[in-house]
Amino acid sequence: MVEPPDNWTQTPSNNSLLHTGEGIVIDIGTGDGLFVYQCARMNPNKFYIGIDANIRPLEKISEKIHRKPAKGGAENVLFLHASVEDLPEELTGVADEVHIHFPWGSLLRGVTVGEEAVLSSIRRVCSTDALLEITIALDTERDVSEIDRLELPALSPDYIKSDLTNRYRNAGFEIVESGESEPTNWKQLQTSWARRLSGNPNRSLIYLIAKAID
Repeated sequence: MVEPPDNWTQTPSNNSLLHTGEGIVIDIGTGDGLFVYQCARMNPNKFYIGIDANIRPLEKISEKIHRKPAKGGAENVLFLHASVEDLPEELTGVADEVHIHFPWGSLLRGVTVGEEAVLSSIRRVCSTDALLEITIALDTERDVSEIDRLELPALSPDYIKSDLTNRYRNAGFEIVESGESEPTNWKQLQTSWARRLSGNPNRSLIYLIAKAID
C-alpha cells in the first residue's frame, strides 16, 4: 500500500457538495483511476484518493501523476491498494465525498444489498455530513450470470425507499436522492467504464446519493 505524505490530512475541509469547494475525495473501486485523475486536475484545491483491490489498471496513471503539472502531473492525488472491507485506518473520518462508480463483484453486492460490513467500512472513512455517490449500471440480460451469482435484487424505487434506505440508515447514511439516468448523460461521470457502457441502451444507470449521519 502506498503511504500518504505526513501532512496530507491537513487539507482544508468544509463538508462541501459534490465537486465544489475544498476537501478530501475518496473514490472506492477506482479502476484505472481516470475519474480521480481528471477531477484532481480540474479541482486543484481538493485532495483525491483512489482505492482499488486490483492495482494493475493503475500502473500507467500512477506514473503520470508524478510528472510536472505542465506535463499532466497531479500533486493532489494518491492511489491506495485496499478492499472496501479493509480500508486503511489512516482514512478514518477524513472524506468529504466518497464516490463509487460502476462497482462489480463484492463491492457491487455490498452497496446494492446494503451489507453492514461494507457500508460500515465506507461510513468509517466519512466525516459528518460527507456525501456518498454511487452509480450502478447493469444490463439484466448481459449481466445475468453476475446478477445471479451475487444474488442481486432489482433496484426498483420501492426497494430503494424501503429495504435499502433502512439498511443505509442503520450503517450511518441517509439516502437523500436516487433515480435513473439516461445513457447520454453518462459521459459526465468522466470514467472509462462510462464511455464503454454508454452505447448500450439496455443498460440502466441507477444512482444513489447519501449523506453521512451520526
